[in-house]
Order: sequence, then C-alpha cells, then structure tokens
Amino acid sequence: MIKLQEDICRDFAAATEREWLETNGIGGFASGTVSGANSRRYHGILTAATRPPLGRITMLSKLEETLLVDGERIDLSANQYPGKVHPEGFQYLTQFVLDPFPIWTYEVDGITIEKRIIMVHGRNTVVCRWSVMSGIPSGSVTLEVRPLVSFVDYHHLKSEDPAFDANYSSSPGLVSLRPYADLPELYLAHNARTVRRTGYWYRGFEYAIEKERGFDFHEDLFQPFALDFDMRSPAAVIASTERESAENVEKYEAAELTRREGLIEAAGATAETEKQLVLAADQFIVRRGEGYTIIAGYPWFSDWGRDTMIALPGLTLATNRPEIAREILIEFSKHVSQGMIPNRFPDAGETPDYNTVDATLWYFEAIRAYAEETGDYDLIEEELYAILSEIITWHLRGTRYQIHVDTDGLLYAGEPGRQLTWMDAKIGDLVITPRTGKPVEIQALWYNALRIMADLAERFGRDDDRQRFDAMADLAKLSFNGLFWNEKEGCLFDVVENTRQDPAIRPNQVFAVSLAHPILNKDRWQPVIEKVRDELLTPVGLRSLSAKDPAYVPIFSGSPFDRDSGYHQGTVWGWLIGPFIDAYRKTFNENDAEIRSMLDGFEAHLTEAGLGQVSEIFDADPPHKPRGCPAQAWSVAEVLRSIKSGS
Repeated sequence: MIKLQEDICRDFAAATEREWLETNGIGGFASGTVSGANSRRYHGILTAATRPPLGRITMLSKLEETLLVDGERIDLSANQYPGKVHPEGFQYLTQFVLDPFPIWTYEVDGITIEKRIIMVHGRNTVVCRWSVMSGIPSGSVTLEVRPLVSFVDYHHLKSEDPAFDANYSSSPGLVSLRPYADLPELYLAHNARTVRRTGYWYRGFEYAIEKERGFDFHEDLFQPFALDFDMRSPAAVIASTERESAENVEKYEAAELTRREGLIEAAGATAETEKQLVLAADQFIVRRGEGYTIIAGYPWFSDWGRDTMIALPGLTLATNRPEIAREILIEFSKHVSQGMIPNRFPDAGETPDYNTVDATLWYFEAIRAYAEETGDYDLIEEELYAILSEIITWHLRGTRYQIHVDTDGLLYAGEPGRQLTWMDAKIGDLVITPRTGKPVEIQALWYNALRIMADLAERFGRDDDRQRFDAMADLAKLSFNGLFWNEKEGCLFDVVENTRQDPAIRPNQVFAVSLAHPILNKDRWQPVIEKVRDELLTPVGLRSLSAKDPAYVPIFSGSPFDRDSGYHQGTVWGWLIGPFIDAYRKTFNENDAEIRSMLDGFEAHLTEAGLGQVSEIFDADPPHKPRGCPAQAWSVAEVLRSIKSGS
C-alpha cells in the first residue's frame, strides 16, 4: 500500500505531480493526479482501446464532484486554469492511498467521504464509487457529479466544437451519449436520484506538464448533464463502452481485488516494494490478437518490439507468469519480416515499423530466458527454431537499413536519417545519436544470439548448425576484442565504423558483460564495470553519457527540440540498472549488500511521480527528478527482475 498524508494531499503542487494509473489489460486506461486536477492531455477517467491494444480514445476526461450539505455547496474537485486553481477540493483531502486501487479520503464539515476508482480487467469499463464513511449528519447530504467528456484521440486536445452532438439518452440507471458517429458510444450506469440536463463547455483547462514540455496545453471539455446522489447510501458510476448496471460495482471491485491478490501470491512476493512492482508489471501486459504483448509505457506509448523483449523476463518470468511470456513470443513470431521483428505497432494503421537493429536480437535473449526458466524447449524446437535460423540467415545476407554481417563477423547497421538502436531520438530528419556502423551493444547482442543458437542446435541434435553458429560467434568475439578496447579510458568504444572509434562513455558497453554469453574477454570486465559505476551510476539507473563529455545534458527539460536533443546525452534511464547489476554481480561475485543499495532509490521513487510505478527517465544531475513517461515497462521489469534475482 502506498499512502500519502495530508501534508502532500493539501499541497497542490505536490499532489498534482503525483499521478495514479489504472489499466484494463487491453490497452485502455484511466489516469489522473492526487489533487484531481488534470496536468496532461492523457489524463482521463476512461481512455478506451477501440482496437485493442491501440485505437485509444479519451472519452470521459473528468468527473466534477460537489457535495451539498443542507444546501451548502462544497466542491471536491480541482482544476488548473490560466492564473488560477478552481475549485480547490484538494484542501479537504486528508489521505490518498493506492491499496491497490486509487482511494481518496475527504473531510468536510465533520463528514468523511471516500472515493475510489477501479478499472475492470479485459473491458473498457471504469468503476467510480463514493461512500460516506463517518459523520453522517441529520440533514441531507447530496453528491452532484458532472461528467466532462472529450471524445478525442488520446494524443490530442479537445477544443469547443459546433459539430459536437450534445444530445444524450437517459433511462433508469443509465445515460448514454455519442457526440460523433464514427466513435463508440459512452455509457454511464449510475444509481443517481436524478439526471439533470446542463450542456455547457468548460473552457481553458490548463495542463502544467504539457506546458512544461513545450506542447499545446489548453483544452475545452463538454459537460452534458449532472447526476445527483443521495449519500445515505454509496454513490456509483460505471463508465463504459458497453451497457452496464450500477448493481455490478461491488462485484467488479471484488473480482479485481481477487485478481490482483492472485498476482501477488503467484509471484511469491512478500516485501511491500516487490508486491507493488508485481502489480505495476501487470499494467503493461495486454492482449494483442489471440496472444499478448507489452505496452512500453503509459500514458503515450504503444507496444514496441525492443521494449517488449527487454521487459519480458521481468514482467512475466519474475512474476511467475510464464504462460504470458510464451504467448508474447509466439505472437511476435507471426510478425517477423525479412529477419526482423517490429520496432513498434503504430497507433494508427496496422502496418508495423521495422526500424530497429536490436529488437530482433533481444528476441533471442527473451526466448533464452523463457526456456531457461520453464524448460519448454519443445516450443522452440517445434515453432521457433526455424524462424530464429531464418533470422540469422537474413542478417548474414543483409536486410533493411544495411543491417548485415561484415567480413569480420560483426554486425553493421545504419544508413543516413535512420535511428536503429535504443538511443533513437530523432527531430525531423536529424538523428541525434545515429550510431551508424557497429554499436557496442549490438555486437554483444549478436554474439549472444549466435551462442544461444549454438546451444539450441546442440540440444536439438543439429550438429552442423552448432558448428556453424559457434564458428560465427568465435569470429565475432575475436574481432570485437581487437576493435572495441579503448586503452586510454580502460573501457569500450561505443561505436566502431571503419577507422572511426567513438570514445563516448556510455552505458551500452555494459551488455558486453551482462548478457548470458559475454562477448568481452573476462580480464577486461572489471575496468569496464568500474568505469560505468564511477561515471554513469546513479540511485535511479545509469546516465546515458558521462558528465565529463562536452555533449552532456544535466537536466531533461525545455522545448521538444531541447528534450529530444538531450534524451540520450546524460539523461538517466531506469531500465539500465538491470544489466548493470547483472554485470556487477558477474564481475565481483559477492557484494550483495552493495547491489541491494543500488535499488534503494527506486523504492523511494515509487511515491514521487507515477505512484507505484517506475518512470522512464530522470535528470542526469541530482536530485534526478523523474521525467518522461511516469510508468515505463522496462524500468519496472528490470528493477523487479533485479530484486528477484538477488532474493
């Protein structure tokens, strides 16, 4: 349980920078802030996945809540407008907990009211419930709830629109509206005493994070009707793309509580941090077709091949959900094209993007981790081995973006205007870190993939294949150790291309040690890991560039151009703590206490940004303020995997 007390809840800035998230397992979500004021375009009570896991539409943006005690109106909501916060309902907040749902507690004139929000798994459905917990007065207590709707692609902002159909249909216990014929209908099931037509545009909401990020930050929302509840019994609203009944509130809540308790039990989690990370991990696992995939981050990412494969061990194997891992591996095998798995599945359209060199190589490592954990080599032999062999063949003869094996056995990748590694920032046609040639982690992943294939070939009695893969791996290792050693710095070059050797001190060299089959000669492990520790390690991950480098960017802020320019120029990435700990453990064997201390910063972080979640990135300089996505799959996965591997 994460608990925030009055000192944070009644501080508008502190309460607004802390965000909650509910997800539904098919790509939809609900999110907002502790204060109740939306600070992102992505905040909303119901963002529905109309083409799971994508096609996401923000339908219900907010619920404005006003308590009427003997006729006196007391607003519980909060909104940021230009130059003013109105109303200031957060001043009545005494507590916010995540247990496991978002739960707010308000105190108004001696009355204690609790609000909770729960998303139903597998459906575009959100349950909202308000209850008077104590202090029921002799007079009347009414709760007025006013929905604010947008019906807009979740990346966009709503502006007042004369084409918006303001009509709605109302029957006992159910209201529905469909402002645009090409979007789904929104149903609001309720147990309200009355439904009153209003029909107003609320104009000029201001979103602080969008403003900070250099994007448009004002929005208008439509308020079609008001619901009045007699608070002598709990008030309930179920927002859904399906017809619902308010009578299902307790059933849905109980089912979701049982499901989440089951996840914790299956994972064998006992410590509070581990329990929370297990629940965080579940939020990224979503359906794609008949199988599963992983949403890279909330609120704005879709499913990315690279992120999925890196996150798979932590999100599924570390939580004892190997059947999910199996489904993901099978699902991605259906999308292999020219020896590559997709980089991402776009929000619009069905054609995947394949602009990545490492996602496919991470696929090999995910399969290795799955097989080692489960012993399910039958799946690999019967369904995946031929696909993996074909992938190697494509890399040998060359595939997209000049990805091919060079004469030295190393993997070349890149062409002008393309960003193919995980350091993929691009502004228009400008690639910030092109890394064309032979990036260090790509060689580590390529070698690892070859050794995995050799091991599989041996297991399956394919001796010719084993000899071929071993020979390719031997050549790659020999070439790598000759080309990549930076004698001056006592570590590895980041990229080698012909005679150019990039000496930038980056975290990518960690993978030459951390992977199951290290490409780097063992006698060089220690200086590499010490270099990374001394110049890149922070309490929340690894810097993407040494602070000694002239290109180092200490703070991730400013315009979109400024931020994209600094995305991999020092900015700390949480997910890199996993491979660093793997490499550190291999190099120094013991030091368990030191390794545990490397994770302490993440425990504190669970209460400071995306509550119960791990952010995508952090400022390079202390105090390492969280930035980017407040909930990132591979960040959660690698922290959780590191905790589990050390337990």
